[in-house]
Amino acid sequence: MIKLKTDRVILGDCIEAMNALPAKSVDLIFADPPYNLQLAQDLYRPEGSRVDAVNDDWDKFDTFATYDAFTRAWLKAAHRVLKDDGTIWTIGSYHNIFRVGTALQDLGFWVLNDIIWRKANPMPNFKGTRFTNAHETLIWCSKSEDARYHFNYTAMKALNEDLQMRSDWVLPICTGNERIKIDGIKAHPTQKPESLLYRVLLACTKPGDIVLDPFFGTGTTGAVAKLLGRHWIGIEREEKYARVAEKRIAELLPLSGGAMAVTASARAQPRVAFGALVENGMIRPGTELVDHARRFRARVQADGSLNMGETVGSIHQIGAAAQKAPACNGWTFWHVEQAGKLVPIDTMRAAYRQAAAL
Repeated sequence: MIKLKTDRVILGDCIEAMNALPAKSVDLIFADPPYNLQLAQDLYRPEGSRVDAVNDDWDKFDTFATYDAFTRAWLKAAHRVLKDDGTIWTIGSYHNIFRVGTALQDLGFWVLNDIIWRKANPMPNFKGTRFTNAHETLIWCSKSEDARYHFNYTAMKALNEDLQMRSDWVLPICTGNERIKIDGIKAHPTQKPESLLYRVLLACTKPGDIVLDPFFGTGTTGAVAKLLGRHWIGIEREEKYARVAEKRIAELLPLSGGAMAVTASARAQPRVAFGALVENGMIRPGTELVDHARRFRARVQADGSLNMGETVGSIHQIGAAAQKAPACNGWTFWHVEQAGKLVPIDTMRAAYRQAAAL
C-alpha cells in the first residue's frame, strides 16, 4: 500500500496531481474552483476608483463547454481519490455553481445539502443595476447515494448553542488582519474566511483525517485543517499562491477578532452563538474559562461546548451546573484571561458583532 504524503502543497495542475494520488485515499475534499466570472471589462466604484475584482487568467475559459469539460475532468479525478465514506464540498457563485452541481450528479455524487453562505458584509453592487450579490452556494455530496458518510451532528448543534445547524450560514467575508496582503495588495482575490472552513471541517471530519483542496490558493483549508488536527494536501498551480500558503500554514496566524467593544444592550443585538467565537479564532479550543471569582473552571471544546470534569454542555448549561442553579447566562458568567485580566466572553461577543457588521 502506497503511503500518502500529507501536510504539503503540490505545485501543478490539479487533475494531474489528483490522478497521481492513491485511489480512495482522502476523507474530505473542499473545492473552490474558478468561478468563470466572464468579466468583459474593469468595474469601477461611483467615485471612479477601480474595483479589485477577479480578472486573472486562471478564472478565464473560452466557452461554457470548455468550463464544463474542465469541471467534469477534475470532479472525475476527485471521485477516484475520495474514500467511499468521504464527502466533497464545492463552492461557487451564480456564474458556475449550477454547472458544477449538474456535473456532480452526472458523475455519481449524491447531493446531501446545498448551503447558502450569506455574507454579513458583502461587497455592494456599484453600478446599481442588479441586486447585491450577498451569498455564495456550497454543495455537499457523498460519493454515492448509499455511502455511509461522516457527519458530526452533535458538534454542529453544540456550535450553534444546542440548536440544529441550518443550511444558511451568516459569516463575514475575509477582511482585516485575516486578509493576506503583499505590499498592501491582496495576495489572492477570493480568499475564503477561516470560519467557513472551520465549520465545514468540523462538520465532516475527525482528527487525523486527510483533507484535500485541489484549488488551494493561499491555503485557508490547510490552515484550518492544521488547527483542528487534520492532515491536509493542497494543490495549487500558481507558485505565488503556493508560497504564500506554505508560509501562512507554517506560522498559523490567528484570526483577528476586531476591537474589544462593549455593546450597550445585548438584547437588541442579533443572536450570536458561542461557537461563532470559536470557529472565528477569537477563542481557541482548549481555552480555560473561569467565573469572575475564579471559583469554577471549564475548558472550551472544538464544537463550542464546555467541559467541566465529567460534564459537557453549552456555556449556559455548564454555568448553571457549576452553581447548581436552574439557569445561567453563560455570556456574563464565564471569563477568559487576557494579559493578566479577566475579560467576560460577552465582551468578545460584542467584538464579533462589530467585526461582522451584524
